[in-house]
Amino acid sequence: MYIFDFEARETWGGIMTNRKIGYCRVSTDDQSLDLQRDALKVAGCDDIYEEKASGAKADRDVLETTLRALRKGDALVVWKLDRLARSMKQLVTFVDDLHDRGIQFVSLQEKIDTTSAGGELMFHIFAALAQFERGLISERTKAGLASARARGRNGGRRAKMTTKQTRTAKKMLDEMSGAEVAAQFGVSRGTLYRHLGKFKRV
Repeated sequence: MYIFDFEARETWGGIMTNRKIGYCRVSTDDQSLDLQRDALKVAGCDDIYEEKASGAKADRDVLETTLRALRKGDALVVWKLDRLARSMKQLVTFVDDLHDRGIQFVSLQEKIDTTSAGGELMFHIFAALAQFERGLISERTKAGLASARARGRNGGRRAKMTTKQTRTAKKMLDEMSGAEVAAQFGVSRGTLYRHLGKFKRV
């Protein structure tokens, strides 16, 4: 569901605009968007996009529509960071992409506002966090492969995972790619997803 303000200031064709675009989300149909919607209106949003979907859902149609609607010079405004992303990795990816597109970012509850004088610094902080996360993932992957080799498994592959390992792997996918998680447990990516499929059916 969307709320559109047709008096929003828009200039297309690659020319910079200065709109504030709001995005709000709740996880279930019985939750209310009123609090977020009111806060975004007070913040001066020209358009507000509303979604009812779990934050764990990989594909959020309204969020994708919101991101496509943003133009250079716009600002994406959310009520709280967890309305936009489900992990630090996902958050810094979102913000890094916005920065590359010349789009500002505002989170009301955390008082993050890249439209302010310190906005560029905030983007640099998010970029540093993204680099830090990539470094951690690389170290974890190397450690997992080394551990697998120490157990005599070339390339870190083995045929099976325990239920406990599968449950842990499922949580790790919030922060790491399938290939990286598979390397942690010394299995192929195909083996990982086969076990995850069985785990879902349990």
